[in-house]
Amino acid sequence: MTTTAGPPPPATAPGIPLYLVSLGCPKNRVDSEVMLGHLLQQQAYRLVAEPEAAEVILVNTCSFLQQAIQESIDTILELGEQKRTGRCRRLLVTGCLVQSHGPELAEELPEVDAFLGLGELPDVLAAARGEGPRLRRAGEVFLYDSLTPRHASLRGGAAYVKVAEGCNRRCSFCRIPAIRGPQQSRPVASIVDEASRLAAQGVVELNLIAQDLSAYGREAGGPGTTLVALLRHLEEVPGIRWIRLLYLYPQGIDGALLERLGGGGKLLPYVDLPLQHAADSVLRRMRRGHGASRLRTLVERLRTKVPDLSLRTTFIVGFPGETEADFAELLSFVADLAPQRTAIFRFSPEPGTEAAGLPDQVSPRIAAGRYRRLSGLTQKLSLAANRRLLGRTLPVLVEGPSVESELLWEGRTAGQGPEGMDGVTYLPSGIARPGTLLQARITEAHPFDLTAEPADQD
Repeated sequence: MTTTAGPPPPATAPGIPLYLVSLGCPKNRVDSEVMLGHLLQQQAYRLVAEPEAAEVILVNTCSFLQQAIQESIDTILELGEQKRTGRCRRLLVTGCLVQSHGPELAEELPEVDAFLGLGELPDVLAAARGEGPRLRRAGEVFLYDSLTPRHASLRGGAAYVKVAEGCNRRCSFCRIPAIRGPQQSRPVASIVDEASRLAAQGVVELNLIAQDLSAYGREAGGPGTTLVALLRHLEEVPGIRWIRLLYLYPQGIDGALLERLGGGGKLLPYVDLPLQHAADSVLRRMRRGHGASRLRTLVERLRTKVPDLSLRTTFIVGFPGETEADFAELLSFVADLAPQRTAIFRFSPEPGTEAAGLPDQVSPRIAAGRYRRLSGLTQKLSLAANRRLLGRTLPVLVEGPSVESELLWEGRTAGQGPEGMDGVTYLPSGIARPGTLLQARITEAHPFDLTAEPADQD
């Protein structure tokens, strides 16, 4: 995912013009917001909407998959041209790709003025000024706190809150522990203080993120608390209306969390639960720590305990050793599961992971075919889920003007996460101030998006 950081100020605003591209996941976006907090404080820099207008360009990279690495490199090369043809004087590259490939990047990309790893994000102001070494990559990952400068960039009264960094799981296909290190959770007080500060700025929706949100607080030497305990405190923050949980690991969802999810209040009945597969043999090679029967039981408990559950999940096709029978089992599982939203990835043999060296690698052609078949099924399921909402009146968080048409605005239901990850709800233009929770009746349903009108028009 490529994001920029919100609307720029007027061109007459003080500060050196800065252009930012943030690649990858919401956790990366928070890192970008932290760097912006350092750069924009005291009006030292100002955001611009086009790279041609920038004197400093910042690229926050992703290296989760080879495709993401290539996108990061392509973006760096493209924006590097601005040093030759535009106003750019400093090109900065930060993030996961620097953390994993810093020395190689420094050698291969002479047009980049500074590289910052995941532990050096607060050094971005010095790097922008041309101070310090060209490559900063100490190894330890930086985890911000409530006092760290941060420029929240989501629109419509929403914000991400990163409650932990790193991961202690050892899935055979994943590079995250090698890139972002072991799990380190923030103290409850720091997170609650940040939520209060965001609420004072007009934020009404908190989207809690971590690589393994369900393991929050439980690592050795951590704060010794749980996600449920954190939620109790966050639900008491005045001004916060919605709390959304992203990236829950299946094994971490216990009875206490199920009860909390089903208890109503500010915690949304929304679960982002990456399941990855449904065949026991594949799950075993993935080192997921559970089998398909456990996943079925978990989803049944979720649907029993959580009324109006919105389930978002992720699957990988073409994993080494995945047979046609395994894939058929996955198709059957997904058809029974009927998730509202599904993200599908074709297996990528990432260097350094156990899965890259497993035997019986599936050919790209077969993996692509399985991707198309599973995508076709999940789109039908998504459309069916949206059609079940027709005629219902639901709260919709108004975000603002649509990128599709000046005649429309966009918002999100409780079942739609930020940045279009679950589609959007289209509304009449100018319907309400962004950040408003509006009661709206669903009038149209599409595979990803919804259309609604204010309920008081009935």
